[in-house]
Amino acid sequence: MEQYPIKTKVVGVDISNERTTYAIVDIRGNILAEDSLITSDYPDVNAFVTALSEHIVMLVEANGGYETIRSIGVSSPSANSVSGCVENAANLPWKGIVPLAAMLRDRLGLAVALSNDAHVTALGEYTFGSAHGMNNFIIISLGVGIGSCFFSRGSEHQGHLGFAGEFGHTCVVIGGRQCGCGHQGCLESYVGANGIVRTAQELLAESDAPSLLRGLDRISPRIISECCDKGDKIAIEVYQRTGHMLGLGLANYASVVDPEAIIFTGGISHAGNWLLDPVYESFEEHVFGNLKGKVKLLTSKLDDRERDVLGASALAWSVPEYSLFK
Repeated sequence: MEQYPIKTKVVGVDISNERTTYAIVDIRGNILAEDSLITSDYPDVNAFVTALSEHIVMLVEANGGYETIRSIGVSSPSANSVSGCVENAANLPWKGIVPLAAMLRDRLGLAVALSNDAHVTALGEYTFGSAHGMNNFIIISLGVGIGSCFFSRGSEHQGHLGFAGEFGHTCVVIGGRQCGCGHQGCLESYVGANGIVRTAQELLAESDAPSLLRGLDRISPRIISECCDKGDKIAIEVYQRTGHMLGLGLANYASVVDPEAIIFTGGISHAGNWLLDPVYESFEEHVFGNLKGKVKLLTSKLDDRERDVLGASALAWSVPEYSLFK
């Protein structure tokens, strides 16, 4: 009988707007080696794919060799697991339809699975994190963009064309702020990082009230939360308004899918109770009555980058094995 070697390693890749992290992960979920490159250094996607492929090959060859790798899983904003493409990304440097899975497969000669970053985050939480043991839950990624994924009966729901979970692009204000997706009034334009900064700027312009935010060269969600810690009333109001808007959107979401829990991930979730207290208050005010007090609102306990690399590695195991090097 012919013997087939079982490969026990995969590569997980997490592409974010700022940084792309790639790691070798074994079958038990141990990260064996990891490195990264700056996404924004590659405005041309062909140059990005070339650089990422070269970096992956170097990492793999330095840690056991190419023949030990089964497949590659890739997490990216605006990725579609059905088409294998990054499609019309609002916040990445590459526009239009990018067949990223096929491009990496051609360069690396291995099977490549590609999925939306929120879906991969959900897979990471389900396999390794706060959602372990849950069958019905929502993941909300709070960062530059707003992503989501929901699991129903232990399986993620991706929809007919793979676009399910675009929570950030649901309309919350008719004729509201311009969103990067081309529409107006999207939740992301109020709750994403740029939206939070804009809310702060609007509040500062509305009055002459003193604030630690005045005169700063740069305002960010993190700086706003730091000012909240110091008792700054305008900074606190920024997160009150942001939390109210997010809680309203989540109440609608939960009323449709009936989750056990909503789990927050991403940098903006680190604002803690300055954001989450008004989210919970707004959520309980607007959610379907039979769900009041029954949906857990949780913050992920995993390091964001580590979880998303592990989620991408879990995705890699789902793709049928393929290699040019057998």
